[in-house]
Amino acid sequence: MKHVIKKSLGFLAVLGLVTSVSLSSVEASEGIDTSVVNEAWGLPTYVYGGGLTDAQVQETADLLGIDDMENVASVDVTGEDLQNYLGTGSGNTASMISSVLVQRENDGEGVTVLIETPDNITQITEEQYANAAITAGVEDVTIMVASIRPVTGESALTGIYKAFDVNGEELDQDRMEVAQEELETTNQIAQENADEEEFDSSRFDQAIIEIKQQLSELRDRQDELATREDIERIINDALANNNLQNAISQEQIDRLLAFFDRYQQTGAIDSAQVREQLEQLSSNLSERFGDVWEQAEDSGLIDQIGNFFRQIWEAIRGLFN
Repeated sequence: MKHVIKKSLGFLAVLGLVTSVSLSSVEASEGIDTSVVNEAWGLPTYVYGGGLTDAQVQETADLLGIDDMENVASVDVTGEDLQNYLGTGSGNTASMISSVLVQRENDGEGVTVLIETPDNITQITEEQYANAAITAGVEDVTIMVASIRPVTGESALTGIYKAFDVNGEELDQDRMEVAQEELETTNQIAQENADEEEFDSSRFDQAIIEIKQQLSELRDRQDELATREDIERIINDALANNNLQNAISQEQIDRLLAFFDRYQQTGAIDSAQVREQLEQLSSNLSERFGDVWEQAEDSGLIDQIGNFFRQIWEAIRGLFN
């Protein structure tokens, strides 16, 4: 019995170490090095919420890892920006709290979003930000998001647009508005299903990518927009492909259908740049949230876990024999 327990405890220690290393490799991210000057934009751009005090602006900068404010270009994002970029909103600058640090990357790097304060960005996922930003025309950037207190995080998208604007890269107005609609629609559905056992937010994010890709491919094949029947079929296929067919209600599918009908009428539908960015995002998502169970099976870890519990059970039985 002592031998079995000792052996089992040793296996647990190894298993804990392997798990820790695996999770570290998934969660680790380089972020933005503010000591490096990018040839396209120069300094990284720090867009802070206009509702912050000077002290809070500095506090947020610390959260984003900005060691020296001289190493970034700083600008606030206001309620007026919300109205200018999206044609909506109350224009209330005081409510603009979430902030971003944005760095242009080399061609082909894709859009990477890192939420530095996950406890304070209460609703939007990194992939939801990236997906919506790509819809708006954002490409090849690293975006870090932070907030000093709990917020939904929706205004951070406006900060991303302003970062592009102040660096001389104009984004399409219609696509920015559709991107905001995308963020709101996908976030609402994700929030409604957050407590559902069959729902997984990362698979939902992947399904959104696949729907965009399939709509784009359909447009290429038939040189015309998808019908509503086509869109609904594509949505259902993407949900099924990501094991979400029983998690999303018909009413939610109808909302997705309405959104994607509008999405396909923007320049994003036949943009080669959007396709490239989506492909990169899908690859990144797969690397971060791949089927861990399948990987464990391939590595033999599941068999080892099974053997471990088998040893424990046999040891317990031995006490009574």
